Amino acid sequence: MMYLQWVLSKYLRYRYVSPQTILKCLVIITVLYKLQNKENSEESKVVRRKTLPSVLIIGARKCGTRALIDMLNLHPQVEKAQLEVHFFDRDENYEKGLEWYESQMPEITENQISIEKSPSYFVTPEVPERVYGMNSTIKLLLIVREPVTRVISDYTQIYYYSNSTNNASRSAAPPPPPPLSSLILHPDGSINYNYKATRISIYSRYLQRWVDIFPTSQIHVIDGDALIRDPFTQLQEVEKFLNLEARLKREDFYFNSTKGFYCWKKRNDYNDTNHNTVHCLNDSKGRKHPNVDRRVIRKLREFYRPFNQKFYNMVGRDFGWPEN
Repeated sequence: MMYLQWVLSKYLRYRYVSPQTILKCLVIITVLYKLQNKENSEESKVVRRKTLPSVLIIGARKCGTRALIDMLNLHPQVEKAQLEVHFFDRDENYEKGLEWYESQMPEITENQISIEKSPSYFVTPEVPERVYGMNSTIKLLLIVREPVTRVISDYTQIYYYSNSTNNASRSAAPPPPPPLSSLILHPDGSINYNYKATRISIYSRYLQRWVDIFPTSQIHVIDGDALIRDPFTQLQEVEKFLNLEARLKREDFYFNSTKGFYCWKKRNDYNDTNHNTVHCLNDSKGRKHPNVDRRVIRKLREFYRPFNQKFYNMVGRDFGWPEN
């Protein structure tokens, strides 16, 4: 339109331009101006508002919940809550009510869904009923890893965080963390069931509370180890479960050899193939695990074997986790 205005101004400098030509130019400019205003008006009509989430990532801790929600947020129909809200598992938050919870959600359009994740939802007894009370048809995502790997990752994070905090407040070197074996084994060699990291990996125990309230058709289980190896395939399954358009592409993800895991590329315009924003998990993710005695690993695998089998039966899927 600006180009036509420029052409018209040039034409008017010459006497030989006919009135018909000038009139045609004015008509074209007027039509284009109205079309532009209509487009702007339609864009301004897009309503964004906060709503309660229609999807929850309920856990499990140290299984990849952060990677899962960040990767899902690549999808143009998904908006995530920025923080772990801990609404259903912390009484002080739950007592604030659903209006407060809704205020913690992102603004979305009518074609989008909002999603929140708090890994402790999975293991907190009162959470399933509270979630059902909010929305009985909500969709639930549960991500799990091989149980022994999850225990070691949990142990690594706790003592890495503890040492980092202590280092910030003192100059002396922190004491070494207790060996994992001293935490998970009793003196007689039996498994210490009271160690929290040990309990969380008994997935069947906690899942039972959820399937007692929600139909399994509303719960999708993601293989966290497979998400590390091939995120695109796992996210395709999540797209289907959430009835989203198939918008994610394999080229959205690339393996970062320096970090040792996949990063992802977010397009500003999802109708364009140009990627322009790269995201990776921060340095607190993917920490190197300590060496653990093979005998301890074997004992843990034997301990989890019956629980794993029960979990397979509950979800209708054999994850093939090592048994010895």
